[in-house]
Amino acid sequence: MDICQRRACRVVAQHRSTQRKLPAPPADEKPLTAAIIRLAQQYGRYGYRRITALLRNESWLVNAKRVERIWRREGLKVPQRQPKRGRLWFNDGSCVRLRPQYSGHVWSYDFVMDRTHDGKAFRMLTVIDEYSRQCLAIHVQRKLKSDDVLAVLTELFQRHGPPDHIRSDNVLGREAAVGKGQQVSLRRS
Repeated sequence: MDICQRRACRVVAQHRSTQRKLPAPPADEKPLTAAIIRLAQQYGRYGYRRITALLRNESWLVNAKRVERIWRREGLKVPQRQPKRGRLWFNDGSCVRLRPQYSGHVWSYDFVMDRTHDGKAFRMLTVIDEYSRQCLAIHVQRKLKSDDVLAVLTELFQRHGPPDHIRSDNVLGREAAVGKGQQVSLRRS
């Protein structure tokens, strides 16, 4: 199909200059990303603005918007402030979210609540593989208890083998409290 660039760009309502120049990332993108991740791990409670100031102290010529873009792309976030008593997670200040590398690496489970047409509530336990985005299980009941959660996970372990990590949203109700709302994290030795 022979069509000129002017006409093709006019049809899709794009400027012609968008078709000529390929985007080239800056040469210092990878070292800057590594420096941001290093500082985020070292200073767990610092956000991207304070990390920008630390980068400038290390003689990086960097814009806060660029650091924010890399911060979001890498999945970094500031963990919530821990309460004085009853901490449910570790004090290492970790804020780098584990990214799944292969199928069966990280599973996530969550609880979803809905109502039927007559107003009766029901709950669903959903389990997904984060790498392949495959739904491994959806368990539906009026009331979900911790034994139900354990039964579903046990069945999945037998069918697919245990994953390296299991991630929860850390907001578990009384019907699914495995330990008192603690985040469930399993690691194979």
